[in-house]
Amino acid sequence: MDKFRMMFQFLQSNQESFMNGICGIMALASAQMYSSFEFSCPCMPEYNYSYGIGLLIIPPIWFFLVGFVLNNNVSVLAEEWKRPTGSRTKDPSVLRYMLCSITQRSLIAPAVWVSVTLMDGKSFLCAFSINLDIEKFGNASLVIGMTETEKLKFLARIPCKDLFPNNEVRVAATRYIKCISQACGWMFLLMMTFTTFLIRAIRPCFTQAAFLKTKYWSHYIDIERKMFDETCKEHAKSFAKVCIHQYFENISGEMQTFHHHHSRDNTDPEEEEKQRSDEEKLLGIKAQDDMNKVLWNWHTCKPALALRKDHLDAGSNGKLNGTMNGAVNGFAKGHTHDGAKKEWAVYYSKV
Repeated sequence: MDKFRMMFQFLQSNQESFMNGICGIMALASAQMYSSFEFSCPCMPEYNYSYGIGLLIIPPIWFFLVGFVLNNNVSVLAEEWKRPTGSRTKDPSVLRYMLCSITQRSLIAPAVWVSVTLMDGKSFLCAFSINLDIEKFGNASLVIGMTETEKLKFLARIPCKDLFPNNEVRVAATRYIKCISQACGWMFLLMMTFTTFLIRAIRPCFTQAAFLKTKYWSHYIDIERKMFDETCKEHAKSFAKVCIHQYFENISGEMQTFHHHHSRDNTDPEEEEKQRSDEEKLLGIKAQDDMNKVLWNWHTCKPALALRKDHLDAGSNGKLNGTMNGAVNGFAKGHTHDGAKKEWAVYYSKV
């Protein structure tokens, strides 16, 4: 059980590995579904083509949509596309990169289904059996004297072993159409492989800088959303804990007041420390309206992607800043200036 939990945590922390695993599972599922699927051609000229082509097209579309549904980045892309601009501009190249990444993963399972279907050849046989020239298979007497409608009905029965009278002609026609279907399958695989090669190998060679930029900011958007959700979850947990604690303190009324009056000196320091820690995790936001305002501002006006220099230099340049501030305020290397001292005060709001 611990191994499964560790694997799930790894996949959850590594979004790319998780989505690659989902794509692989969907690809295997598509192949397994086709192998367990009972192919039943209607053997009617009005429905053969629709059934065969529908089996080749409709399941890949379904797998493609399922790939979009299972990809968590779809919601990230939609939020980034529809959010108000605010203090942070939108980069269309980042949105295109995210869309292309989602689309590429979603196309794996449909490509597997199309490849397996073409290699098997049953849907191709069902769809194009009515277009065969029966005279090429050595027995033209089977269609002599038939009208065009009767000939179409006769050719439509080729995929059905029990309905076609001449087994030798049926086997020859089946092999002929399956040969064409498999050739189309190999051409499809070659085309998909070549296209993937062009996308993954050649594109970074021409637009490496733009590729790295869009890849970085797409990862940033995904990570920022996860960290914001984690921060909100932690804040909600602390908010609920403090709220419940205050509720039990207030609901007890005079008994609680009496208890605190007689046992104030016996208060557990660890409990006070935990309560203080929970209140610090609230980051100064202790009212429902304030939290609603914070969430609304995050949606309507996300902060600009420019970190303040005073926060960046606080740790690494503390000594240098101390020297400079001392010089400004009149203290430099133990000496004072005669001029008036300047004092600097910076206030930060936690709301």
